[in-house]
Amino acid sequence: MVQNVASVMTELEPEDFHLLSGVEQGMRFSEYVNREKLTEFSRLSEENVDYRLDRCADRELLERKTMQYEGFKLTFEGYDALALHTFVERDTIEGFGAPLGVGKESDVYEVQSYKPMALKYHREGYTNFREVMKEREYTADRDHVSWLYTARKAAEREYEALETLYPDVSVPQPIDTNRHAIIMEKIDGVELSRTGLEPEQVVPLLELVLDEMQTAYREGFVHADMSEYNVFVTTQGIVVFDWPQAVPTDHENARELLTRDVDNIVSYFQRKYPAEVDDVDVDAVADAVATDSFESLAGY
Repeated sequence: MVQNVASVMTELEPEDFHLLSGVEQGMRFSEYVNREKLTEFSRLSEENVDYRLDRCADRELLERKTMQYEGFKLTFEGYDALALHTFVERDTIEGFGAPLGVGKESDVYEVQSYKPMALKYHREGYTNFREVMKEREYTADRDHVSWLYTARKAAEREYEALETLYPDVSVPQPIDTNRHAIIMEKIDGVELSRTGLEPEQVVPLLELVLDEMQTAYREGFVHADMSEYNVFVTTQGIVVFDWPQAVPTDHENARELLTRDVDNIVSYFQRKYPAEVDDVDVDAVADAVATDSFESLAGY
């Protein structure tokens, strides 16, 4: 379980961040960074490096391992601290709040700025790194892939999708990104999986989700991980979130992934509301979404 680093941020000094950045730089080449390289990477003196290593290790921002050499690597807490420090330096955020959601591949917290926002840390690779490497296309051409790279690329992929889609598609407004973290609009809503709909609401809401998928496809992206867990129901409608697996519509598997997304969301409604959503021609609906001709489920 990754711990919230906000409580230790006030204890850290500028040189601590120099050291953490130096370890980050060294991890581009190996999982553990040789202690002897850290003066070069951090641009700190030998004595200062030793002092900062102890400080950061005591706060669980670094992990130490002795092998042929004494090596150090960032923990996710150390990576979080670097991203959080950057957001504060940019004046993107002013304060840190309560957790909004914790999952296998991301942690989301409320943060304060001119209004409450959401900070999302990507965690890809923390517990199931080998599986993530297999599944994530953006790691396929890398010989040395660290969890830092995997999580950062996931954040980059998601931020790119949000920037492209907002505001035409109902997604959280992207505010800023750094490393594996994204600052975005905080959404007040309830996950679709935990929402109880009245019978007359079921089909219109399903059509609303499909309409957002159609607009996203028109704007150039397939979600590629659509489910009842990635849709918020709000007082204004719906918001589709979690876009790190999104693929561009010119990707060779885009239509296949779109059909899978349609099948996933339609199947959920069929399971939960069988009286309202019966047989649906998923392939036909996916074709309509892809050709920007979907209007309603009538006729499908």
